[in-house]
Amino acid sequence: MSKLLRSYLRYARGERKISPWVLFYPLQFITRAWMKLRINLYARGLLGVTEPPLPVVSIGNNSLGGTNKTPMTELVVRQFQEAGIEAGLVSRGYRTKEHGPIWIGQDEESTHRDTAGDEPLMLAKRLPGVKIVVSRDRVQGVTLLASLGAKVAVTDDTFQHRRMARDVDIVLVDATCPFGNGNVIPAGSMREPKSAFSRADILVITKSNQADPAQLASTKTELEKLLDPSKIFTAEIKMESWIEILRGAERSLPHGSSPRGKYIAFSAIGSPAGFYKFLEQINISVSDHRTFRDHHIFTENDINGLVELAKNRGVDGFICTEKDLVNLPEGLDLYIPIYIPRIVVTLDDDLGFRKKILEKLKPNLMIASNGYGEDAIGVVLAKKMKKRFTAAEVSAFAFVGSGTHYRNEGFRVLSPSIEMPSGGVIKYSFLEFIKDLRHGLGSSITSQMSALSSLYSRYRTPVCVGDVYLIASMLWGQGMKPVLVATAKSVHLSGHLSVEQFLLKHRSRFVWTRDSETAEELRSGGVNAEFCGNPVMDLIDKEKSGINVWDGTDDHRILLLPGSRPRTYEDVTLILDSAKELSKRKNCSFAMVPAPMIDVNKLVENIDGWVLTPGSDMLESEGIKVRIYRGEVADAALGADLLIGLGGTANQLCAGLGVPVVSILEKGKLIQKKLLKEAEILVKAEPQELAKAAERILSDPELKKSMKEAGIRNLGGFGALDHVVEYCASALGWDNRCAVYEKYRSFIEKKSGNGSPYKKEMLPGE
Repeated sequence: MSKLLRSYLRYARGERKISPWVLFYPLQFITRAWMKLRINLYARGLLGVTEPPLPVVSIGNNSLGGTNKTPMTELVVRQFQEAGIEAGLVSRGYRTKEHGPIWIGQDEESTHRDTAGDEPLMLAKRLPGVKIVVSRDRVQGVTLLASLGAKVAVTDDTFQHRRMARDVDIVLVDATCPFGNGNVIPAGSMREPKSAFSRADILVITKSNQADPAQLASTKTELEKLLDPSKIFTAEIKMESWIEILRGAERSLPHGSSPRGKYIAFSAIGSPAGFYKFLEQINISVSDHRTFRDHHIFTENDINGLVELAKNRGVDGFICTEKDLVNLPEGLDLYIPIYIPRIVVTLDDDLGFRKKILEKLKPNLMIASNGYGEDAIGVVLAKKMKKRFTAAEVSAFAFVGSGTHYRNEGFRVLSPSIEMPSGGVIKYSFLEFIKDLRHGLGSSITSQMSALSSLYSRYRTPVCVGDVYLIASMLWGQGMKPVLVATAKSVHLSGHLSVEQFLLKHRSRFVWTRDSETAEELRSGGVNAEFCGNPVMDLIDKEKSGINVWDGTDDHRILLLPGSRPRTYEDVTLILDSAKELSKRKNCSFAMVPAPMIDVNKLVENIDGWVLTPGSDMLESEGIKVRIYRGEVADAALGADLLIGLGGTANQLCAGLGVPVVSILEKGKLIQKKLLKEAEILVKAEPQELAKAAERILSDPELKKSMKEAGIRNLGGFGALDHVVEYCASALGWDNRCAVYEKYRSFIEKKSGNGSPYKKEMLPGE
């Protein structure tokens, strides 16, 4: 190591207070600003965060090196092995030639120092049978690891690697030099300001047995200001055994024995001072030492210099680290031995450390939706997710309303309750937009983004049900690339704008469209898109027949849908009056399905001349009876002959089931007409007009048949949501995540001997 570099490191680590390097002090603010900007770019989705196909445990630090990352990485891998879980490693491979992802052992070249790097080769020797991948692109590295059969990925030096999502962030702090001189590079040894430690899921103070007790206590106190004390652990370095290399032959010394005599110590590691102090603690006599730059590859000249020094000092051999051993010239044959201490780290609370890992391994899944109809689809998807991923916690984030659909089905809603006059539909009416603005639309959006940001990094890939606005919102709040079940956009309407296609191409993992033509349009623009059925049709529970709704009546079965938005309380009068008009023309049975978020008592209060029979679900007026069905729309639609409806998604669902639709002429319904086409008739918003259109359909079997066929044809088939679940299970690795969590939990329970150790962390919204 040059004198210049040695001088700089002494200043950066706080060993010298006064130094010419103090001139670097202002430059750290450039580093601070860049790191803050970079982290925010990833957190806001402007730079994409990708979930790899395996659970990832990241081992990293916030300093220039020397925190015992390599032995800690080995410890975590062995912990998973002990639990019967196959863990693999992904390392960047410092000071290696450029190449794609490789695994050590795939061929002869992969075992060379300039291909694999020193630390991966060292770990490959210490962890035989463990797959170790070297890749500058960590996501590709984890993907390769998954293809090799690993169930968990342990990644080295990835605390600052923001592009790859991780399940557990373990951050190491050197007890002997926790914060250097307190500055950020180039003015100090820290990569980020001290506040970065607050991002850690687990923080381990390493080399605690080498630090002064007062210094260790001070470091703990400082770190406890930044994160929960329960996340902080300490680790010690302990001697395991010695390796001797003499005349090119390697052997292990008997257990308990150690080298005797005087030695030259040399090292090329991140914290050489810690190595020399360790040798002193275990009573190794070091006559002199030589320090080289971290990851230094030793040359013949380096070795000759060491040999000359050994002759001058009259020592009995050399001592170096296992990492240095990998960097020595091949076929090295010295006249005196080289001894290498094999070290391990031990934790102060091994079981507590494992329990913390278990907490973070629990799969937390989020379904996000932005509309009442989308909420209904989201509920079906959430049920399927919960059924498939039994170990996971499935939650919802509803951008419109209070998430009543989800709450009614027992799912936790993470979003703030937001009710707007428009019910979330403002793109068709500037007046509705103004009403929402006056009602606090701006502050509502701010509160949603704040709630999303508070959940940052706690959830897997967000599953969105809605449109591109939802994708953009989730990116801004979560950073991770979502998948999208696209319910709103179609080439049969206006298609996707160029900016929407750009966002879907670069910031979404996958898109499921509502029709094949839209999927083809997106694929031509480079988007990963597929049509696997219309998600609207998955609202149908095919096991139900609808007989329980209609009671086997021979009359025309007319389904009434007043809609799901706040204006429903006014629109219901139009729907019921049209039922009165139609009953004058045809013998009909009526059933009305209010949306889950609609208060039926409030609904009844707003309609004159109708009475809700006490203790029943029957509305009556002038001899006309309308049954209020509080179940799913699909249940009633399966037995209906015709729909008079003001719904959006619900109208589409009925059309897809072959139920002719009668609705009103307004901008939103005209847009919907482009999807339903001949399956829907639009008339003026008058009871007589709605009744006349319904009578015409009921009186004309050919018209009714053609509308039925058009609805089934235009809406597509079932199965989209099953494909979403399958994609999450395989491509995102959620099946494996659940299996790993269950297996590790079972192992920890047995190790604890006192029941389940998992205590759910409270999240906003609970």
